[in-house]
Amino acid sequence: MQYHAVTQGVFLERPNRFIAHVSLNGERVVCHVKNTGRCRELLVPGAPVYLERSMNLNRKTGYDLIAVEKNGLLINMDAQAPNKVFGEWARRFDPTCTAVRPEYCVGESRLDFCLDTASGPHFVEVKGVTLEENGHTRFPDAPTERGIKHLRELIRLKESGCRATAFFVIQMDEVIDFSPNDTTHAAFGEALRLAARSGVQVVAFSCHVTPDSMEINREIPVLL
Repeated sequence: MQYHAVTQGVFLERPNRFIAHVSLNGERVVCHVKNTGRCRELLVPGAPVYLERSMNLNRKTGYDLIAVEKNGLLINMDAQAPNKVFGEWARRFDPTCTAVRPEYCVGESRLDFCLDTASGPHFVEVKGVTLEENGHTRFPDAPTERGIKHLRELIRLKESGCRATAFFVIQMDEVIDFSPNDTTHAAFGEALRLAARSGVQVVAFSCHVTPDSMEINREIPVLL
């Protein structure tokens, strides 16, 4: 996945979850934040951030904030990026896949992907992970009832005979492992463990991140 017209700035403040103020070449600019999560450990005053110039001249904000450096680690924080990189990588993840169907409605949910295979549909729900501490990554960084709903749907699909996967895209490299963030949302951790016991595949992959790109890199251990 490639970005265009990326430039570096310095984070100043985030008045609300949609916008950030950034110092860019000595000028204070207002940017759209492509992640509505808390990201409190990432967006701290003085942090180096990376902005993509918008091609839409009619927008109120001229830039999108897409990545940030945290203690020298470059982290992509674009909430749309995990689905994009998985879509590009889906056939490598499941070599039996013949078609990739994004945003697939099934039951009472809309899952991120349905992969068509000769043995039947393979349903995949993708979650992006930006929360990291000493190399250990966790999800979520805020309670997510929607995430629990998706896991329940994956369990139902697995029980009906379909293949089902919860795929965590770690939006950074050089990490050790992944686990559910029980401190922030214990119910999500319980749902993820239930999904794994029910036969849902739970995997996590780190990404190679540059200021203007992100691609899936390697599988990391999932600790449940």
